[in-house]
Amino acid sequence: MSESCVLVYDGDCGFCTRSVRVAERLPVRTRVVPWQEADLDGLGVSEQRARREVLFVEHPGGRVHGGAGAVAALLRNCAGPWRFVGGFLAAPGVRACADAVYRAVARNRHRLPGETPACRLPPEQRPGGRTS
Repeated sequence: MSESCVLVYDGDCGFCTRSVRVAERLPVRTRVVPWQEADLDGLGVSEQRARREVLFVEHPGGRVHGGAGAVAALLRNCAGPWRFVGGFLAAPGVRACADAVYRAVARNRHRLPGETPACRLPPEQRPGGRTS
């Protein structure tokens, strides 16, 4: 795995932020950045896509995985048993189920505990966010 892998998430979403904080504890080296502060053009992704789903970019301008595929790619780049879990999530059949679950969660993230439609986290509270 390259250190230039980037996990892009919605820094204004409390649910997304909590999820990324969990991901930061995984045994993987990746840069975490809210899409609001990312160089999306340099990463080869559109703002529209970044607003819609979490993204895992293998390297700037490289292969981009979105949604459940991003979660699977992140886990495949981890050490230990997480690599197996990522491979399992990417397997045919399982991937279709993972995609359906991801879409359902994404559509309802504003209803999940701690989230509100007006959630706007300051940069210093965002994982990977800048403090200045």
